[in-house]
Amino acid sequence: MTRAGPEPKLLLATFTALPGQEQAVSSLLASLALQVRREPGNLRFEPFRVTANAQSFIVFEAYADQQAFLDHVDSAHSTRFNSELAELITEPHSVLTWLEGVGGR
Repeated sequence: MTRAGPEPKLLLATFTALPGQEQAVSSLLASLALQVRREPGNLRFEPFRVTANAQSFIVFEAYADQQAFLDHVDSAHSTRFNSELAELITEPHSVLTWLEGVGGR
């Protein structure tokens, strides 16, 4: 049996805090998480800090469909977050890795 409707958009966003900016990134992410989780098309938004490297962050995100992801990217809170994050991380922006299921559900 297959699911009806569009497949959810799943991704990992990764980035590395500049030395000494770990707490600022954590605070920024915590604030963003509260806002993103209220978006109508958001299914999951789970930020993590890598245990072995406190400067490394991973965010698992799930959106109902492509339009929900685009709405997320275009939101005022995401635009503000990405602008502020750029000043706190080693990369020019978060690195997105798109995911797809491999079955077994």
